[in-house]
Amino acid sequence: MGELLEGKFRLPRRRRGVVERERLGERLAVSTGLTLISAPAGFGKTTLLTEWLAADGRKAAWLSLDERDNDAASYWSYLVAALKTAAPDVGATAVSLLQSTQPPIEAVLSALLNDLGTIEYDVVLVLDDYHVIEAREIHDGMAFFVEHLPPQIHLVIASRTDPALPLARMRARGELVEIRSAELRFTADEVAEYLNGVMGLSLTAHDVAVLEGRTEGWIAALQLAALSMQGRDDVSGFIAGFAGDDRYIVDYLAEEVLQRQPEDVQSFLLQTSVLDRLCGPLCDAVTGQVGGKDRLTAIERGNLFLFPLDDQRRWYRYHQLFADVLQAHLLDEQPEVVAGLHQRASAWYEENGERAEAIRHSLAAKDFEQAAALVELAIPDLRRTRQEAVVRAWLRALPDDVISVRPVLAVTYAGALLIGSELDGVERRLQEAERYLTGDEEMIVVDHDAFSRLAESIETYRAAQSLTLGDLPAAVTHASQALAIAAEDSHLWRAASAGLLGLAYWSTGDLEAAHEAWTACTTGLQAAGYTSDALGCAIALADIRLAQGRPSDAMRTFEQALLLKPGQGEPVLRGTADMYVGLAELHRERNDLQAATQYLAKARAVGDQASLPQYSYRRRVAMARIRAAEGDFAAALQLLDEAESVYVGDYFPNVRPIPAVRARVWLAAGELDKALGWVADQGLTVDDDLSYLREYEHLTLARVLSAQEAGSFLDRLLAAAEDGKRTGSAIEILVLRARQASDSQAALADLQRALTLAEPGRHVRIFADEGQPVISLLQTLAKQGETRAKRVLEAIERTGRAMPAKQGLIEPLSAREFDVLRLLGTELDGPGIARELVVSLNTVRTHTKHIYAKLGVTNRRAAVRRAGELELFSR
Repeated sequence: MGELLEGKFRLPRRRRGVVERERLGERLAVSTGLTLISAPAGFGKTTLLTEWLAADGRKAAWLSLDERDNDAASYWSYLVAALKTAAPDVGATAVSLLQSTQPPIEAVLSALLNDLGTIEYDVVLVLDDYHVIEAREIHDGMAFFVEHLPPQIHLVIASRTDPALPLARMRARGELVEIRSAELRFTADEVAEYLNGVMGLSLTAHDVAVLEGRTEGWIAALQLAALSMQGRDDVSGFIAGFAGDDRYIVDYLAEEVLQRQPEDVQSFLLQTSVLDRLCGPLCDAVTGQVGGKDRLTAIERGNLFLFPLDDQRRWYRYHQLFADVLQAHLLDEQPEVVAGLHQRASAWYEENGERAEAIRHSLAAKDFEQAAALVELAIPDLRRTRQEAVVRAWLRALPDDVISVRPVLAVTYAGALLIGSELDGVERRLQEAERYLTGDEEMIVVDHDAFSRLAESIETYRAAQSLTLGDLPAAVTHASQALAIAAEDSHLWRAASAGLLGLAYWSTGDLEAAHEAWTACTTGLQAAGYTSDALGCAIALADIRLAQGRPSDAMRTFEQALLLKPGQGEPVLRGTADMYVGLAELHRERNDLQAATQYLAKARAVGDQASLPQYSYRRRVAMARIRAAEGDFAAALQLLDEAESVYVGDYFPNVRPIPAVRARVWLAAGELDKALGWVADQGLTVDDDLSYLREYEHLTLARVLSAQEAGSFLDRLLAAAEDGKRTGSAIEILVLRARQASDSQAALADLQRALTLAEPGRHVRIFADEGQPVISLLQTLAKQGETRAKRVLEAIERTGRAMPAKQGLIEPLSAREFDVLRLLGTELDGPGIARELVVSLNTVRTHTKHIYAKLGVTNRRAAVRRAGELELFSR
């Protein structure tokens, strides 16, 4: 999205001389999930809401919709921006997700709804002119949004037609208030008040009754009729001849209003009706006249359906109904001038730096040559701000024969389709661009710098296409070719090709080659000025080093990334929050849970606006792993559920899927049945072909299996990890093999080997997470003088995670389980313990269940007694 138009979420000004409609205000005040105001144009929906909100006193968020909001990213960006005017602290995560190339809308909405649920006051959200929304994906998102709306949010939709929402179900549940045209129509008393009180027409009761009957209380018709009657001698005759249905009433009265204006005003109104927004200089450019600013001021004062969009009265818009009528008259009377008006508007916007509006008017004028030239020039800025969806929409609006002779547009179209995960048409567009490489074909080029990089961009997009199709060898070939032909100063394309090469190597498990490619990608992005994107590379580089068993190098990667400086006007680099999440994960592995938690707090402090689209789920996974290390498995599982609901994928291989992380937490919590269910759902077996992409899942499978079942499988996994030089996986496999070994000497040998590999990276959690069996083996090695085992044991003991030799427990109690156990020895009941520890009652019950299992008891009294026998309370 480009810059949002503030006028769209500005509450409309109250109009002078409005008839008070207390009966409708009472209907709007009914507290419910959704209030629908559905009626044809001109029934006073917007005015009613404006007056009600002014009198209601609740915080209100307003969004005026138009046809351009049928793009889902635009729609939800504006809706979040509107909500932030009433609740400034909501929507940061949703905005971050919307910045991704193709965010799952339910993830965006889940994040937004979670934020709204924390608001401690009532908010009214008004969506005006919802009938302009036709996109199915937006309707589906709105259905989800309405279904899960927290009770303190009152949604009001004003529309000319019923929206595609589950209205019947909401009606049956009593969750819907409806105000329709029958209720919106002016009553006889309101008609008299408006015509005689507000407009001062001094009509007889008979004339008022005739107008009320003919218009059926249709407010727009009454307004237009009142304007037509002003200054007329034969008012009764006008009223007597007033007839027709709604459409003809509007046409007739609008014609009457226009005809009563001076010719120059009529011409101005018709010519400027092609504009969504109006300001003096723009109107001058479109009409070819001067004095546009004064003209707009006069029209507003004359109540000719013109409304200011800002406090300075620089920008205006016509009432939509009035604009529709003006445009219809313009097309009927002067169709030959419409294209020229749009072209002049386009030229003005281009001169004033609003290229998006310039392109829109060129497209409306069907001046496709000019539109294509403007789009080509706009591409670099849109690429930098990741607005590929906008580029895709513009290119789709251009005829094929216009794009096919423009190689820069053709290759850009291919890239926009790829980023949107649309493979159809990619190869055709690449071939269109490719035929111009020889220079023999006639072509049109506006951005000559982009054309000079045509060959490398084609190869880069072919690499991305191959990667998307899973053809890794082809991806490597095309990416390597792109790098070979790219100029040294072609920093962006060299970075893109290196990144794709890194992804291909990463996916095959060739981690050293992947790291080298990602390093080149980082260098190129920084040289091209894409510093925030370089932070995304840091995540890949650190993850690779972690898989290689080099967490210290991974930590340096994040720390160096945090030293990068934001650009001018950018308070903090986008991706900074993700760097803190990465550091939290590394400190958790060192068993410094306090430092890990502090880094996650830093991530939240810099805000979601300083994050990449994947931050929201990554942060929750990191916190879940900390909670699991603390023994709070219920909290860990809840966080993983939240992470899954806001998951956003990207090109990075998903080497640690959330379901596999959840399965490990189930195992730690003693819920083997659920972990077995995960194995069945994934279809995992010990006979699977091994790959780096599924290594984490296969290691999780090995934990679920019995020692006998896992034995040879672990041997295969270890051989694969060693072949791929993935020391991090090798350490984990050796620890797991030691845990499951029946031969104590073999177990100690595997564990000693794991300690040797883990020493440079100061691994701790990889040992501690295997629980009592591995801790006992570590103690044996420590007694034999193994200093590395002593270091790991000391690090584990610092968290209170395990003190098995002294406790004599089946499995050591976690720090949080100790807290619950101590309170079990008091008079507090379950809810009281939950309040004392500031956790849910379900969490207390889960901890209590684990305490009973570890102490070998079945009730609270026995648990306290057993704890006393083991002298746990004295420690």
